[in-house]
Amino acid sequence: MNLLKFCRFVPLCRPAIRALYSPRFKGLERDVFGIKFKNPVGLAAGFDKNGDMYNDLANFGFSFVEIGSLTPKAQDGNPLPRCFRLPKDKAIINRMGINNKGARYAANMLIKEKPVRCKVAASITKNAVTPNGVAYKDYEKSFAILYDFVDFVVLNVSCPNVKDLTELQDIDSLAEIFEHINTVRRFNDDPKPVLLKVSPDIPLEQLDEIIDLALISGIDGLVATNTTRSRENLKTSPKVVESIGNGGLSGAPLYERSKAFVQHIHARTKGILPIIACGGIMTPKQALEMLDAGASLIEIYTGFIFNGPAYVKRINRYLAKAYARRKK
Repeated sequence: MNLLKFCRFVPLCRPAIRALYSPRFKGLERDVFGIKFKNPVGLAAGFDKNGDMYNDLANFGFSFVEIGSLTPKAQDGNPLPRCFRLPKDKAIINRMGINNKGARYAANMLIKEKPVRCKVAASITKNAVTPNGVAYKDYEKSFAILYDFVDFVVLNVSCPNVKDLTELQDIDSLAEIFEHINTVRRFNDDPKPVLLKVSPDIPLEQLDEIIDLALISGIDGLVATNTTRSRENLKTSPKVVESIGNGGLSGAPLYERSKAFVQHIHARTKGILPIIACGGIMTPKQALEMLDAGASLIEIYTGFIFNGPAYVKRINRYLAKAYARRKK
């Protein structure tokens, strides 16, 4: 990230990155919840936490970048160390604790950086010190601050690294958050899509309740899924995993669970509710599988870290060839 910042001051560096890693591929454009995307691949929340780097990251071929998660007030997150690689599993465990500079800082960055080279989503959540009983106020505040500067918003109620946050997936809590978010939308002439990010650790019965609520409340889509608390079927030594401690696991071990959630949501909603698939997409083939499972778009994070800067180009080339073969 520091190298990308340095590139801003090197003549022709950013256009060179764009030319190398962000070619256009035919047949990948799509319209999802009223927004036109040049391809289906986005960068998941947590990489560009504060909206400092979305244009730099767009140069690697992403059609959208999800910034955040953002809270109304800046917060430091959890104590260090808080991010760990598991190379044997192509996975990462993090307990960052949603460290960010606050929604207003991100809004200022979105105003400052022009032109915007990709679609920008904002993941919003509550401050760690805010009681769950009044969490809706934090979502409402961040939503109002960022509304005019992003293309769509993702409600994060499922991060496992903030105490009690996942309890907001309770239907009563979600209904209250949705109600206040929709109130803000009603007072704006340009309605912005709102999506909900769900945890892979909830039972399918709870997921069904969330889907039903989303359908009747006007939520525009679901992001499936966040990181997981599960440590099942890891190749890394149990002693190493235990020494790392708590945190959300992302990467290859999450893929099958995330794909199952995508398939379930798609089947239950008969395809009318857009899905952004996020979780363990480590190969271009898996990207296609997620889209075939019912996802409208996909997000990557850990795959980008392990596969390097050409990964988005590899995915888009693979998808373009696959779709071209299907037309023959």
